[in-house]
Amino acid sequence: MLYLGLTSFLFLLRYALAGLGIARVQIYYPVLFGLFLFAAFRYQVGCDWGGYYVQYVSSADLDWSTLTSIREPIWWAILAWINDAGLPYPVTNIMSSAVFFSGIHVLARRQPDPLGFLVLLFPILIINMPMSGIRQGVAIGLLCIALTAFIDRRPLRFALWVVLAAGFHASALIFMLLLPVAIGRYTRGRLILAAILALPGAFFLASSEAAEVVSSRYIDTGIDAAGAAFRVGILGLSALYFFLFLRRKWLLAWPGDYSLASAGAIGMALTFLLVPVSTVIGDRFGYYFIPVQAMIFARIPYLSFRKNAGLHSALPYLGLLLVFAVWSQLSGHFQQCYIPYQTWILGFPGGDPVGF
Repeated sequence: MLYLGLTSFLFLLRYALAGLGIARVQIYYPVLFGLFLFAAFRYQVGCDWGGYYVQYVSSADLDWSTLTSIREPIWWAILAWINDAGLPYPVTNIMSSAVFFSGIHVLARRQPDPLGFLVLLFPILIINMPMSGIRQGVAIGLLCIALTAFIDRRPLRFALWVVLAAGFHASALIFMLLLPVAIGRYTRGRLILAAILALPGAFFLASSEAAEVVSSRYIDTGIDAAGAAFRVGILGLSALYFFLFLRRKWLLAWPGDYSLASAGAIGMALTFLLVPVSTVIGDRFGYYFIPVQAMIFARIPYLSFRKNAGLHSALPYLGLLLVFAVWSQLSGHFQQCYIPYQTWILGFPGGDPVGF
């Protein structure tokens, strides 16, 4: 299968360049551009292709005077502009993918291994967001930029990017709860305060009108819910792995990024606690933490382990490859949404720019 083969190729590429830091940086840029093309120029691929087409059509009648009173106003304004310009619906995928990958790149530049960080995002985040849930994909890209402001202790800039992300997907507002950690020096008390605020905040958003819309849109079958629980479970295990094996080593190696890694790991664990409320709501919040998960995993080779250092470095890649192999081969939902892969780079199939 194309997707499994591409995932295997990306992971093997990272393995082949394990000892070649400069080569990894050089190959990172063509891989980034290639994944952008793969996601942005897909055609009738992705679970939400039809749903976003309905939004595209609806935006043609947008009353601009109501823009300040609707949820996700930036998203609807861009859809309306694309419509007014007479551009076909697939252009929305180019726009959303451009924002997503730009944000990913901003965070990747902060990593000692940007290629490893990027390829670890492909099997779950890239396939599910810029190749399906494009509105949240935009929000995640903007949130990645916010995370760099979080690292730099720039709370106003962090808040600005979070608000912009919420203009595309309201769920991004939950990250405003990290402001106690983003302000000033990192302390355990501020981290605990953010964790205490995060869980009720997540439950509040989960019970809001916006969450009801998300639930009605994404809770389709039992397979979907089971897959969501599985993905959120992986995040929970990642958090446990960080606190058991990596936390102290990370604090010594990268004290400047420790607050983000710790807060992100706590967020991964908290999304797991949302599963009893709604597997899909937990899944939706969980996607926001995958960039932090990838950041943690990609830095494992740079941490000092007394024993089994190679196993620790390889474990994230092997685990994600196994998870993706099971999902892509056994999930009927995956088969329905992503197969066959088609692209319109060389023209629209059948000459139809919309596909309906």
